Amino acid sequence: MNEGRSCPLAYRYDPASLCDNPAPVVEDVLYVVGGLYGNSFALDEVERMARVEARQGHRVKLVFNGDFNWFNASDELFRQINNRVLEHTASAGNLDYELADPQAGAGCGCAYPDFIDQGVVERSNRIMERLQAVAADHPDIQQRLSRLPRYRCLMFGGLKVLVLHGDPESLAGWGLARESFLAGNDTAVENWLQATGADLIACTHTCLPVLWRGAASGAVGAVVNNGSAGMGNLRGDRRGLITRIGFTSPVAEPVAGIECAGLNVSLLPVAFDADAWLAQFDRLWPPGSAAAVSYRERIMRGTDLGPDDIVLRPVS
Repeated sequence: MNEGRSCPLAYRYDPASLCDNPAPVVEDVLYVVGGLYGNSFALDEVERMARVEARQGHRVKLVFNGDFNWFNASDELFRQINNRVLEHTASAGNLDYELADPQAGAGCGCAYPDFIDQGVVERSNRIMERLQAVAADHPDIQQRLSRLPRYRCLMFGGLKVLVLHGDPESLAGWGLARESFLAGNDTAVENWLQATGADLIACTHTCLPVLWRGAASGAVGAVVNNGSAGMGNLRGDRRGLITRIGFTSPVAEPVAGIECAGLNVSLLPVAFDADAWLAQFDRLWPPGSAAAVSYRERIMRGTDLGPDDIVLRPVS
């Protein structure tokens, strides 16, 4: 197996089975938090945002759809992140899966496609090795992580919201990545929506935000990828992003959003203490370390995307 690029068989699932037993949601709003990456300050801010919603009369359900671990390579931070996240509804990402039950030859479990540089792949494998060494000293956390599902289907206001990490075929799939949409993956996505029976798919894993709505009129038929809750997602912007799903407008200004079938799907900024986060990151991952080489520039400056780049339309 090509470590970091190949997808273990344990990551695979059948799209037709993903929404067989949707769990009812009694709350008014869903916050889907993907790619926290061990950022405790981002978690503080997400919880604060939920309290603001509550003061406006909106009950919020927090749903963590994987990769809440990554940079939290200390015993204290590893325990803190996992204990706090696992108080809420959660499913595993490939990073969490590989901490709970390392798969031989999987490396980081990211299943990186060809367009990702090999240096990124190798550094991610090294980050995973370090984090696995931390996790090994916390077998109780590993056991809790091992019990997480790979996806969740939620019945929200009569709509099926499929919350997963990668795509409808794999825990680490890239079929819902921004790059895949730009390459014309619309037909495959429409087929996945039909096969799963989902009205909306909320994903993460691929690190760049996307809002996409299918061509079918009158239906939701949408995909939202929040990029990362714990790192900057936009040009010159160090804030994270989470997905907000509700039938009410968000109490904060979103960076992008769509409305369909009465449903408001927004990407909300997570304005955590970026200076405190960078200082913590630098203590754990000094210059020259794998994480610093791969991620510090993004943590400092965000990505090359602007808000107008987020919402994508079907090619045909």
